[in-house]
Amino acid sequence: MQLTPTNPLRETALEIAEVAQSSGWDVPPRLYALVRTASLIADEPALARELGVGPDEADDSYTAVEQDELPMERSFEDFVSEIVWPPQVDGTAVVLERLMLPPEAEGALPEDDSVVDFAAEHPDRQEVRLTVAVTRDGQAHCIVEARGSDSLAEGPDLVPGLVTMLRQTLVE
Repeated sequence: MQLTPTNPLRETALEIAEVAQSSGWDVPPRLYALVRTASLIADEPALARELGVGPDEADDSYTAVEQDELPMERSFEDFVSEIVWPPQVDGTAVVLERLMLPPEAEGALPEDDSVVDFAAEHPDRQEVRLTVAVTRDGQAHCIVEARGSDSLAEGPDLVPGLVTMLRQTLVE
């Protein structure tokens, strides 16, 4: 097994995934703004205190600030293109639950809106929780957790479509 090297973005993604894990399954998407901890302490000391971030944490780490009030009547993929983060936000992260199908099911996928029903009814479907974090400087870290499993898959490019969607929110 190859070990993933640690870095501030990976550490933040793992922390976000741990919070999601503690919330259980069948929860709505969670969206986060990622801000360099040192910048947060300097620029927003009251918010830093509210989040429990102190001056001793002013390193190259990120602080994840969860965003409230996501539109529940639309899928994340439908509204993510409308998100534009201000320059003070160094990155973004999302936690989503999705159904995953084996590669051999791809040929049978319908080309219309019934694809969701097809996936939900497929006997080999797997429920997964995706945690994806990206930064303005091009870094990405993805974590995939299968429901009913204690293991995580992680790496920079496990969910390339979601990485691309999140990167678009950081383009000025």
